[in-house]
Amino acid sequence: MGSHEVIQQIAKRLGRDKRILVAFSGGIDSSVLLHALVTLRSEQHSDLQLRAIYVHHGLSRYAQAWAEHCRAQCAQWQVPFQVAHVDVDPSEAGIEAAAREARYQAISALLNDGEVLATAQHLDDQCETFLLALKRGSGPAGLSAMPFNMPFGVHRQIRPMLDISRRQIEDYAKKNGLSWVEDDSNQDARFDRNFLRLQILPAIAQRWPHFSNMVSRSAGLCAEQESLLDELLAPDLSRLMSADGAMDIDGLVHVSEMKRRAILRRWLSQHQVLMPSQEQLEKLWHEVALSKPDAEPVLQLGMHQVRRYRQRLYLLPLFQGIESVVLAWRGETSLMLPDCLGQLTLAESGIHVRAPTVEEKVTVRFSAPGSLTVRVTDRRHSRELKKLWQELGVPPWLRQRTPLLFYGEILIAAIGLFVTLEGQSVADKPVWCIHYDKNIA
Repeated sequence: MGSHEVIQQIAKRLGRDKRILVAFSGGIDSSVLLHALVTLRSEQHSDLQLRAIYVHHGLSRYAQAWAEHCRAQCAQWQVPFQVAHVDVDPSEAGIEAAAREARYQAISALLNDGEVLATAQHLDDQCETFLLALKRGSGPAGLSAMPFNMPFGVHRQIRPMLDISRRQIEDYAKKNGLSWVEDDSNQDARFDRNFLRLQILPAIAQRWPHFSNMVSRSAGLCAEQESLLDELLAPDLSRLMSADGAMDIDGLVHVSEMKRRAILRRWLSQHQVLMPSQEQLEKLWHEVALSKPDAEPVLQLGMHQVRRYRQRLYLLPLFQGIESVVLAWRGETSLMLPDCLGQLTLAESGIHVRAPTVEEKVTVRFSAPGSLTVRVTDRRHSRELKKLWQELGVPPWLRQRTPLLFYGEILIAAIGLFVTLEGQSVADKPVWCIHYDKNIA
């Protein structure tokens, strides 16, 4: 495959996409991709709009030099260029996964409307991804490896070089006199992908020269089977999932074990959760879904958690522990709540409570003893707060995320849910009208 064929193959994979953001590391793969797109823009598609982004992880002492190389290359090719600086926290998933997650979050935030992300993974990368999935014991979804076209947050990601081998990329770069940076970490065989690339796949290619092509075909067949399963299970998923995205446990009890696992995987996939192992799925079912009725089970999956409430499974982000937070407030300005819970403001619309006296200290808290006795304004009798939460159908995790308004040690209101008798507004007395805006991050 010569340079012209490489360019045409990339053009074929672009389809109708005309606004492209290229993930540009300065390495040989992304250099070839960007050069081919620039050539395509000048020779065949003058309406092609290109931008390039370099993600600066700060993990290598050469990172700044690589960024400057990319900047100079983009200036030469007349491609708008941007550097995105990110912090990598390897504590949760390891350095490779953490860097990838940080990279994708940064890029997602910078994509414009109607723009797609183009990345430079190629045929040999596809083979490595397949083998790594095989090493992890993945099923058809994992063995599907990387698709040419996939969702990327609210945007899309395309991989126009998945049909092109590493050797063809190297030939293209040499024939077109390209310069690129060499990441020294690519020679570190401690990383699984590098181990495959440096030590395993060269030996396989000597024995079976078309091995990567055959692996790509197998990945495609796995992807086809997964798409068929998606189609066949869509009615069940729709039937078992409520409007708020929760999963009906009772409905899952009456299907086969295999079907249940397949439905749960698709439920998690819809929320962009990293696909769990079979062991994690079993924990989800036996330790969360089927735990004792009075239990409040939690299973962490990456940056998400699965919880159960009233025979439904809920997939939630990880929350900060804010039970001990106490915020003083006198209403003069808006009160920002912790962990992106929004803000409280005195306004013309909202819940009405009596205004505090000068002597009363006003605080907003996120916990109160469940045994606290509360009488809500529209009820005859007092109830323990724990019972009231249950009657109102407030899940346990939201009971520590609902702003509670106190005057001194007296509970005045659970903002957005109820006002207590002690907080009831009275005619001819000063009133606070509290507006709760949950959409302020």
